[in-house]
Amino acid sequence: MLKKYLSLILIVLLLNMINAGPALARTSAEKRAEFAGKVKAGVAQLGVGRAALVEVKLRNKKKVAGYISEATEDHFVVKDLKTDAATTVAYPDVTQIKGNNLSEKTKVALVVGIAAAVGVLIFVIADRQRKH
Repeated sequence: MLKKYLSLILIVLLLNMINAGPALARTSAEKRAEFAGKVKAGVAQLGVGRAALVEVKLRNKKKVAGYISEATEDHFVVKDLKTDAATTVAYPDVTQIKGNNLSEKTKVALVVGIAAAVGVLIFVIADRQRKH
């Protein structure tokens, strides 16, 4: 009899944990804004000039490589080393950035940010499918 009650309590606690997760989750817009802030901080740490080499992956699946020639409040400019063609990149459009002097903490923060954004997107998709 005691085993039945303990099993029932355990099941109720597990179900409670499943339902508590979505209430604590942030929206994907909040995650994107936080990640954009981390990208901005990473770009600021790299600085500008030919020594600030970067490879950037964008949300539209394009890749941009070169050096940071300009960094403003809402975007940065990457110039190709060979052609000197400039590409303006908004911070929220970045999914991944690799630079020649990004610290390990920044790299970990970028990976964690991407993983968190993917987790939120999976949750949103699952939630919408569950409602239909």
